[in-house]
Amino acid sequence: MSNGNPNPSVSVIIPTYNRGWTLRAAVDSVLAQTYRDFELIVVDDGSTDDTAEILQSYGPDIQVLRQANAGVSAARNTGVRSAKGAFIAFLDSDDRWRPDKLGVQVDFFASHPEAVICQTEEIWIRKGQRVNPKKVHQKPSGRIFKASLALCLVSPSAVMLHKALFDEIGGFDETLPACEDYDLWLRVSARYPVHLVQTPLIIKNGGHADQLSRMSGLDRYRIKAIEKILATGELSADRRRAAIEMLLKKAAIYAGGCRKRGKDKEARVYETLIRTYR
Repeated sequence: MSNGNPNPSVSVIIPTYNRGWTLRAAVDSVLAQTYRDFELIVVDDGSTDDTAEILQSYGPDIQVLRQANAGVSAARNTGVRSAKGAFIAFLDSDDRWRPDKLGVQVDFFASHPEAVICQTEEIWIRKGQRVNPKKVHQKPSGRIFKASLALCLVSPSAVMLHKALFDEIGGFDETLPACEDYDLWLRVSARYPVHLVQTPLIIKNGGHADQLSRMSGLDRYRIKAIEKILATGELSADRRRAAIEMLLKKAAIYAGGCRKRGKDKEARVYETLIRTYR
Protein backbone atom coordinates (compact mmCIF):
# COMPACT_ATOMS: atom_id res chain seq x y z
CA MET A 1 0.00 0.00 0.00
CA SER A 2 1.45 3.33 -1.04
CA ASN A 3 0.00 6.25 0.87
CA GLY A 4 3.59 7.40 1.29
CA ASN A 5 4.39 6.89 -2.39
CA PRO A 6 4.22 10.14 -4.38
CA ASN A 7 3.33 8.20 -7.55
CA PRO A 8 0.86 5.40 -6.78
CA SER A 9 -0.67 3.57 -9.72
CA VAL A 10 -4.24 3.74 -8.36
CA SER A 11 -6.02 6.30 -6.22
CA VAL A 12 -8.93 4.81 -4.29
CA ILE A 13 -11.58 7.32 -3.22
CA ILE A 14 -14.22 6.66 -0.57
CA PRO A 15 -16.78 9.43 -0.03
CA THR A 16 -18.65 9.14 3.24
CA TYR A 17 -21.28 10.93 5.30
CA ASN A 18 -22.48 9.63 8.67
CA ARG A 19 -21.69 6.04 7.75
CA GLY A 20 -19.74 5.12 10.87
CA TRP A 21 -21.81 1.96 11.15
CA THR A 22 -20.36 0.55 7.91
CA LEU A 23 -17.32 2.66 7.03
CA ARG A 24 -14.74 0.41 8.67
CA ALA A 25 -15.78 -2.57 6.53
CA ALA A 26 -15.26 -0.49 3.37
CA VAL A 27 -11.85 0.85 4.43
CA ASP A 28 -10.67 -2.57 5.61
CA SER A 29 -11.64 -4.12 2.26
CA VAL A 30 -9.35 -1.66 0.50
CA LEU A 31 -6.46 -2.15 2.90
CA ALA A 32 -6.78 -5.93 2.37
CA GLN A 33 -6.21 -5.70 -1.39
CA THR A 34 -3.59 -8.06 -2.79
CA TYR A 35 -2.52 -5.33 -5.22
CA ARG A 36 -0.57 -2.84 -3.11
CA ASP A 37 0.39 0.08 -5.37
CA PHE A 38 -2.46 2.37 -4.35
CA GLU A 39 -3.30 5.31 -2.12
CA LEU A 40 -6.56 5.46 -0.17
CA ILE A 41 -8.32 8.82 0.12
CA VAL A 42 -11.41 9.03 2.34
CA VAL A 43 -13.46 12.20 1.96
CA ASP A 44 -15.53 12.93 5.06
CA ASP A 45 -18.40 15.04 3.76
CA GLY A 46 -19.24 16.78 7.01
CA SER A 47 -20.12 13.74 9.14
CA THR A 48 -21.51 14.33 12.63
CA ASP A 49 -21.33 10.73 13.90
CA ASP A 50 -18.21 8.78 14.92
CA THR A 51 -16.70 8.87 11.43
CA ALA A 52 -13.80 11.14 12.44
CA GLU A 53 -12.75 8.83 15.27
CA ILE A 54 -12.94 5.76 13.04
CA LEU A 55 -10.79 7.37 10.36
CA GLN A 56 -8.27 8.65 12.91
CA SER A 57 -7.72 5.09 14.10
CA TYR A 58 -6.10 4.17 10.76
CA GLY A 59 -3.28 6.67 11.18
CA PRO A 60 -1.01 7.09 8.13
CA ASP A 61 -2.54 4.12 6.26
CA ILE A 62 -5.17 6.41 4.77
CA GLN A 63 -5.44 10.03 3.68
CA VAL A 64 -8.46 11.82 5.15
CA LEU A 65 -9.96 14.94 3.58
CA ARG A 66 -12.71 16.76 5.45
CA GLN A 67 -15.19 19.25 4.04
CA ALA A 68 -18.52 20.82 4.93
CA ASN A 69 -21.43 18.68 3.79
CA ALA A 70 -21.79 19.20 0.05
CA GLY A 71 -23.04 15.84 -1.24
CA VAL A 72 -21.51 12.71 -2.72
CA SER A 73 -20.61 14.34 -6.06
CA ALA A 74 -18.61 17.08 -4.39
CA ALA A 75 -16.93 14.53 -2.11
CA ARG A 76 -15.85 12.33 -5.02
CA ASN A 77 -14.63 15.35 -6.99
CA THR A 78 -12.64 16.53 -3.96
CA GLY A 79 -10.99 13.13 -3.78
CA VAL A 80 -10.09 13.13 -7.46
CA ARG A 81 -8.51 16.57 -7.21
CA SER A 82 -6.12 15.20 -4.57
CA ALA A 83 -5.47 11.92 -6.37
CA LYS A 84 -1.95 11.14 -7.55
CA GLY A 85 -2.66 7.86 -9.34
CA ALA A 86 -2.97 7.31 -13.06
CA PHE A 87 -6.13 5.31 -12.32
CA ILE A 88 -9.12 6.19 -10.14
CA ALA A 89 -11.25 3.63 -8.31
CA PHE A 90 -14.30 4.67 -6.29
CA LEU A 91 -15.82 2.79 -3.38
CA ASP A 92 -19.07 3.81 -1.72
CA SER A 93 -18.81 3.62 2.06
CA ASP A 94 -21.63 1.06 2.36
CA ASP A 95 -19.99 -1.34 -0.12
CA ARG A 96 -16.81 -3.40 0.08
CA TRP A 97 -14.37 -5.10 -2.26
CA ARG A 98 -13.06 -8.61 -2.60
CA PRO A 99 -9.29 -8.77 -2.06
CA ASP A 100 -8.29 -9.09 -5.73
CA LYS A 101 -10.52 -6.29 -7.06
CA LEU A 102 -7.78 -3.75 -7.81
CA GLY A 103 -5.34 -6.34 -9.14
CA VAL A 104 -7.83 -7.80 -11.61
CA GLN A 105 -8.68 -4.38 -13.02
CA VAL A 106 -5.06 -3.24 -13.25
CA ASP A 107 -4.33 -6.47 -15.16
CA PHE A 108 -7.31 -5.77 -17.42
CA PHE A 109 -5.90 -2.39 -18.42
CA ALA A 110 -2.46 -3.90 -18.98
CA SER A 111 -3.93 -6.40 -21.45
CA HIS A 112 -6.37 -3.87 -23.01
CA PRO A 113 -4.29 -0.71 -23.49
CA GLU A 114 -7.04 0.87 -25.62
CA ALA A 115 -9.52 0.79 -22.72
CA VAL A 116 -10.12 3.88 -20.59
CA ILE A 117 -12.74 2.51 -18.17
CA CYS A 118 -13.92 -0.84 -16.89
CA GLN A 119 -16.19 -2.17 -14.16
CA THR A 120 -16.63 -5.54 -12.53
CA GLU A 121 -19.63 -7.69 -11.79
CA GLU A 122 -21.05 -7.47 -8.29
CA ILE A 123 -22.77 -9.36 -5.51
CA TRP A 124 -25.94 -7.80 -4.11
CA ILE A 125 -26.81 -7.93 -0.43
CA ARG A 126 -30.20 -6.54 0.63
CA LYS A 127 -30.99 -6.37 4.34
CA GLY A 128 -28.34 -8.99 5.02
CA GLN A 129 -29.52 -11.47 2.38
CA ARG A 130 -27.91 -12.17 -0.98
CA VAL A 131 -30.23 -11.43 -3.89
CA ASN A 132 -29.90 -11.89 -7.63
CA PRO A 133 -30.06 -8.76 -9.79
CA LYS A 134 -33.04 -8.67 -12.13
CA LYS A 135 -32.43 -9.08 -15.86
CA VAL A 136 -32.93 -5.35 -16.40
CA HIS A 137 -29.95 -4.67 -14.10
CA GLN A 138 -27.55 -7.01 -15.91
CA LYS A 139 -24.47 -5.12 -17.04
CA PRO A 140 -23.62 -4.94 -20.74
CA SER A 141 -20.07 -4.41 -21.96
CA GLY A 142 -18.68 -2.12 -24.64
CA ARG A 143 -20.88 0.51 -26.27
CA ILE A 144 -23.49 0.80 -23.53
CA PHE A 145 -24.87 4.31 -24.11
CA LYS A 146 -28.31 3.31 -25.41
CA ALA A 147 -28.77 0.62 -22.76
CA SER A 148 -27.77 3.13 -20.06
CA LEU A 149 -30.53 5.58 -20.94
CA ALA A 150 -33.23 3.58 -19.14
CA LEU A 151 -31.35 3.20 -15.86
CA CYS A 152 -27.84 3.36 -14.43
CA LEU A 153 -25.86 0.27 -15.46
CA VAL A 154 -22.51 1.28 -14.00
CA SER A 155 -21.75 1.00 -10.30
CA PRO A 156 -19.28 3.56 -8.91
CA SER A 157 -17.85 0.94 -6.53
CA ALA A 158 -17.12 -1.36 -9.49
CA VAL A 159 -15.35 1.17 -11.69
CA MET A 160 -11.72 1.82 -12.45
CA LEU A 161 -10.88 4.52 -14.97
CA HIS A 162 -8.00 6.58 -16.23
CA LYS A 163 -7.78 9.83 -14.27
CA ALA A 164 -7.32 11.59 -17.60
CA LEU A 165 -10.80 10.41 -18.61
CA PHE A 166 -12.31 11.91 -15.47
CA ASP A 167 -10.55 15.18 -16.22
CA GLU A 168 -11.78 15.10 -19.83
CA ILE A 169 -15.41 14.33 -19.03
CA GLY A 170 -15.63 16.87 -16.24
CA GLY A 171 -16.38 14.92 -13.07
CA PHE A 172 -19.61 14.42 -11.17
CA ASP A 173 -22.27 17.12 -11.49
CA GLU A 174 -22.48 18.70 -8.03
CA THR A 175 -25.87 20.29 -8.82
CA LEU A 176 -27.54 16.87 -8.95
CA PRO A 177 -28.61 15.62 -5.50
CA ALA A 178 -29.03 12.09 -6.93
CA CYS A 179 -28.44 10.19 -10.19
CA GLU A 180 -25.06 11.88 -10.43
CA ASP A 181 -23.55 8.55 -11.45
CA TYR A 182 -26.18 8.04 -14.20
CA ASP A 183 -25.24 11.49 -15.53
CA LEU A 184 -21.50 10.83 -15.52
CA TRP A 185 -21.72 7.40 -17.13
CA LEU A 186 -23.95 8.79 -19.91
CA ARG A 187 -21.26 11.35 -20.67
CA VAL A 188 -18.55 8.68 -20.59
CA SER A 189 -20.43 6.07 -22.64
CA ALA A 190 -21.33 8.65 -25.28
CA ARG A 191 -17.60 8.78 -26.09
CA TYR A 192 -16.05 5.48 -25.02
CA PRO A 193 -16.81 1.79 -24.47
CA VAL A 194 -17.34 0.77 -20.85
CA HIS A 195 -15.79 -2.66 -20.47
CA LEU A 196 -17.04 -5.32 -18.08
CA VAL A 197 -14.88 -7.73 -16.10
CA GLN A 198 -17.20 -10.70 -15.59
CA THR A 199 -15.89 -11.59 -12.13
CA PRO A 200 -17.99 -10.28 -9.19
CA LEU A 201 -15.46 -8.31 -7.18
CA ILE A 202 -17.64 -5.93 -5.18
CA ILE A 203 -20.27 -6.56 -2.54
CA LYS A 204 -23.06 -3.99 -2.72
CA ASN A 205 -25.09 -3.53 0.41
CA GLY A 206 -28.58 -2.12 0.03
CA GLY A 207 -31.90 -1.73 1.75
CA HIS A 208 -30.82 0.84 4.33
CA ALA A 209 -32.60 4.14 4.86
CA ASP A 210 -29.89 6.60 3.76
CA GLN A 211 -29.40 5.30 0.22
CA LEU A 212 -29.79 7.98 -2.43
CA SER A 213 -31.46 5.40 -4.66
CA ARG A 214 -34.39 5.37 -2.21
CA MET A 215 -35.10 9.05 -2.83
CA SER A 216 -38.45 9.74 -4.49
CA GLY A 217 -38.77 11.34 -7.93
CA LEU A 218 -35.37 10.24 -9.21
CA ASP A 219 -36.46 10.42 -12.85
CA ARG A 220 -36.39 14.22 -12.76
CA TYR A 221 -32.61 14.01 -12.34
CA ARG A 222 -32.28 11.43 -15.10
CA ILE A 223 -34.32 13.70 -17.38
CA LYS A 224 -31.94 16.55 -16.56
CA ALA A 225 -28.96 14.34 -17.39
CA ILE A 226 -30.47 13.42 -20.77
CA GLU A 227 -31.17 17.10 -21.49
CA LYS A 228 -27.52 17.86 -20.72
CA ILE A 229 -26.13 15.20 -23.05
CA LEU A 230 -28.49 16.29 -25.83
CA ALA A 231 -27.35 19.90 -25.41
CA THR A 232 -23.71 18.97 -26.07
CA GLY A 233 -24.43 18.22 -29.73
CA GLU A 234 -21.98 15.31 -29.50
CA LEU A 235 -24.42 12.45 -30.05
CA SER A 236 -24.69 10.60 -33.35
CA ALA A 237 -28.08 10.71 -35.04
CA ASP A 238 -29.18 7.30 -33.77
CA ARG A 239 -28.02 7.99 -30.22
CA ARG A 240 -29.77 11.34 -30.27
CA ARG A 241 -33.00 9.67 -31.35
CA ALA A 242 -32.65 7.10 -28.59
CA ALA A 243 -31.96 9.81 -26.00
CA ILE A 244 -34.96 11.87 -27.08
CA GLU A 245 -37.19 8.80 -27.04
CA MET A 246 -36.14 8.01 -23.47
CA LEU A 247 -36.49 11.64 -22.38
CA LEU A 248 -40.05 11.75 -23.74
CA LYS A 249 -40.92 8.49 -22.02
CA LYS A 250 -39.50 9.52 -18.65
CA ALA A 251 -40.97 13.03 -18.84
CA ALA A 252 -44.44 11.68 -19.65
CA ILE A 253 -44.35 9.27 -16.72
CA TYR A 254 -43.04 11.91 -14.35
CA ALA A 255 -45.57 14.54 -15.49
CA GLY A 256 -48.36 12.02 -15.03
CA GLY A 257 -47.19 11.31 -11.50
CA CYS A 258 -47.14 15.03 -10.73
CA ARG A 259 -50.71 15.39 -11.96
CA LYS A 260 -51.86 12.53 -9.74
CA ARG A 261 -50.25 14.18 -6.71
CA GLY A 262 -51.77 17.57 -7.49
CA LYS A 263 -48.42 19.11 -8.50
CA ASP A 264 -49.86 20.75 -11.61
CA LYS A 265 -47.21 23.46 -11.89
CA GLU A 266 -44.40 20.90 -11.92
CA ALA A 267 -46.35 18.73 -14.37
CA ARG A 268 -46.60 21.64 -16.80
CA VAL A 269 -42.81 22.02 -16.79
CA TYR A 270 -42.39 18.47 -18.07
CA GLU A 271 -45.31 18.69 -20.46
CA THR A 272 -43.65 21.75 -21.99
CA LEU A 273 -40.39 19.80 -22.24
CA ILE A 274 -42.21 17.02 -24.07
CA ARG A 275 -43.58 19.47 -26.63
CA THR A 276 -40.08 20.90 -27.13
CA TYR A 277 -38.65 17.54 -28.21
CA ARG A 278 -41.57 16.16 -30.18
